[in-house]
Amino acid sequence: MSGDLVAVWEVALSDGVHRIEFEHGTTTGKRVINIDGKEVIRRDWMFKLVGKETFYVGGTNTKATINIDAVSGFAYEYTLEINGKSLKKYMENRSKVTNTWLLNLDGIDCRVVLEKDTMDIWCNGQKMETAGEFVEDGTETHFTVGDHDCCIKAVSSGKRRDGIIRTLLVDGMEVAESAE
Repeated sequence: MSGDLVAVWEVALSDGVHRIEFEHGTTTGKRVINIDGKEVIRRDWMFKLVGKETFYVGGTNTKATINIDAVSGFAYEYTLEINGKSLKKYMENRSKVTNTWLLNLDGIDCRVVLEKDTMDIWCNGQKMETAGEFVEDGTETHFTVGDHDCCIKAVSSGKRRDGIIRTLLVDGMEVAESAE
């Protein structure tokens, strides 16, 4: 790790939580972006020290941009945007469009994410094969993780403000939702 590391962000996407590191050499003009420890961009001898770097993160190829702005003198501010939104706004919106559950199956930590708009289900970075069915009180989306039968049940809360309640069942047992 060089002494030019100026910013680190943790970004939760459907396929996992990704660590983005940004190195900015203000004397050499160097810019390096690492995602999950792997170098994805390296630019040396950049004469313009401010600007932006755009790249893609994760298996979902989510667009990310690091903005480099001069604050005063030789001080710089670094901000990360995901899909054109500030990281804070993106994460706030993400909690509205996904449900996430963290659980341990057979000694392995699992992160299950439901994308409400597409009904895609991800587990530890893998998009799952699913089978959906309509049932008396809503829908059930079935998938398996290892030897475990999993199901996300979606039922109406009966209250317009609360909308649809989604519950993850693993081998018939309910799993509490996580707030990421």
